[in-house]
Amino acid sequence: MKTISTFLFFVVSICGFSQSKISGIVIDEKNNPIQGANVFIEGSYDGATTNEKGEFLFTSSEKGTKILVVSFLGYETIKLPFEVEKGNLKTIKLKESINTLDTVVITAGTFDAGEKARVSVLKPLDIVTTAGSNGNIVAALQTLPGTQTVGEDGRLFVRGGEADETQTFVDGIRVAQPYGATTQNLPTRGRFSPFLFSGMSFSTGGYSAEYGEALSSVLLLNTKEEEAQEKTDISFMTVGLGLANTQKWGKNSISVNTAYLNLAPYQALVHQNVEWNKPFQSLSGETVFRHSFTNGMFKLYAAFDASQFDINQESINSPSKIRVDLNNNNFYLNSSYKGSCGNGWQLTTGLSYGYSHNKIGLDLDKVNNAEHSSHLKLKFRKSFSDRVKLSFGGDYFITKFNEDFNGNLGVNFSSGYQANIAAVYSEADIFFSKKLAAKLGVRASHNNYLHEDAVSPRISMAYKVSKSGQFSVAFGNFTQAPKQDYLKYADYLSSEKASHYILNYQYSKEKRTFRSEIYFKDYSDLVKYNTSLVQYNTVFNNNGKGYAKGLDVFWRDGKSFKNLEYWVSYSYIDTKRDYKNYTAEVTPSFVADHSLSVVGKYWIDQWKSQLSITNSFTTGRPYNNPNETVFMNGKTKTYNSLSMSWAYLISQQKILYFSVSNILGTQNVYGYEYANSPDSNGFYNRRAITPTADRFFFVGFFWTISDNKKDNQLNNL
Repeated sequence: MKTISTFLFFVVSICGFSQSKISGIVIDEKNNPIQGANVFIEGSYDGATTNEKGEFLFTSSEKGTKILVVSFLGYETIKLPFEVEKGNLKTIKLKESINTLDTVVITAGTFDAGEKARVSVLKPLDIVTTAGSNGNIVAALQTLPGTQTVGEDGRLFVRGGEADETQTFVDGIRVAQPYGATTQNLPTRGRFSPFLFSGMSFSTGGYSAEYGEALSSVLLLNTKEEEAQEKTDISFMTVGLGLANTQKWGKNSISVNTAYLNLAPYQALVHQNVEWNKPFQSLSGETVFRHSFTNGMFKLYAAFDASQFDINQESINSPSKIRVDLNNNNFYLNSSYKGSCGNGWQLTTGLSYGYSHNKIGLDLDKVNNAEHSSHLKLKFRKSFSDRVKLSFGGDYFITKFNEDFNGNLGVNFSSGYQANIAAVYSEADIFFSKKLAAKLGVRASHNNYLHEDAVSPRISMAYKVSKSGQFSVAFGNFTQAPKQDYLKYADYLSSEKASHYILNYQYSKEKRTFRSEIYFKDYSDLVKYNTSLVQYNTVFNNNGKGYAKGLDVFWRDGKSFKNLEYWVSYSYIDTKRDYKNYTAEVTPSFVADHSLSVVGKYWIDQWKSQLSITNSFTTGRPYNNPNETVFMNGKTKTYNSLSMSWAYLISQQKILYFSVSNILGTQNVYGYEYANSPDSNGFYNRRAITPTADRFFFVGFFWTISDNKKDNQLNNL
């Protein structure tokens, strides 16, 4: 017995002598000890947990070089090679993980809304429930800071830029004709309904190097990745009819949305301030086909729009009204693929084609034009670590435009151009920590029509100052080819240029969001010309310049009051331009110094209703009065429009919807048209440019049919 005991003691002693002690301290980047960190040797059961001082101590019988794993929630796991026999590891420092919800996000110049948005200033598409927007995404965006309300136009004007300085993309592919056809002082609408989109990103400046050919901003629309179930939506409206359907089978789904609009019955009942021969009519449709692969998603998006109207427009320079008869046919096709392609790389590629054809009658003169546009996109992206992500790719844009003018007096001429733009870009996202991140990019392009190359660097950074607040800064150079009206007559122009400087602060917590942003834009190489109107013999140059600087403030609150969600937007802008045929550097006629929008949405349980109110206010806009010696010295009166909407749930899937724009009937004035020649007293007479109607009334019945009997169209109204 004594012999056995001696033998066991000898074995235990040998085992004990073969054990190595492993010790050390785990701290964070501020040298504070981390308690509860898990420390172990990879491939073994040997390990320990750190104490309140960050210390750990354990023994191991492992030999030689091994891997020590140190992990703690919210921090990056590290794997450290070490010699087991040496044991003492001293100090191990952990970095905070950036793959957490409270990691900094760059927000300078960008409003995000969508199912995948890390910081959503707007919920997915809820902006289109805004009273007065009437399902028009563009009109709803005009309640955000940085935009201008230009009621006689209807397009997006951003931070002192004209409407054509904003580019629209669907699933990353450009849409060359995002607006419906129109004529002077007749507002248009965006072509896209909210039915097929799951989110958007609206950059008012300083946007990514991935996008180009936009001096002021980009609007990114993302179609839905997948549909939850099959359903049918039916719409009966005072202005037309709508039908939508979604089908799913296997790894495929298809959504179709069609609409027929005819304003003739409506305008027969509601007085108009203009004389229509044939009110606006359109037949439109959209569809998205999706197919899920093992490693990716393919989408095919198509949209068409056929519209027409015939109107007699008043002019101070014509004894009789000018008849404008317009027929427009538009088609847009977009195919895209996004998926992994091996070794951690993600591929995004796509191709689009857009076609727009206008037949325009101007009294007895005829104008016929057509635009063909294509965009090819290729993008690669890879995360080399949690802290470094790289993307690079290229674009190829093709635009072909032709126009024929046939004058009643025998003046005929043709114009047009074809421009190909090739561009490449590279961009890196770098996370230095959870609190500090940067995006560094550069874009290079070549325009064969203008025979020029451009290189545009862009950088943005963000720093998190608290759990809910952060600062962002952005700088970028941007170029854009001159507008179509100029290029069809001149191939000797250069691209227009702008530099953006942005400082942003954003606070977001518990359904409350506050944003404040100051910016400066420096314009150069803007197009100037020497005639009152652009025509075939106009002489152009790139001697124009300008600037825009201002403050944008946004506040959204969905918590303070039960069932109430509201946001307030305020913008101040100081901008001047010397371009077009301007005789001095002045504020353009589409800019108001101060803009204020208040939007509220209130759910009333007892009435099963959603009430929405929007009030838009702007100070007066400049105009040129030839009776005065100072150019663009006039100012219109202030603009104000109060709109209301009411959505009543007859049942869970049936909604009765009513809205009225400018409910108070405010007599707004957009500007003035002056006579080309003075009267006998030497005075230039004028005509006020006003809305086509004092108010707009809308009534609709929306019925959704689905298996779960719960879906409805409330979020699309």
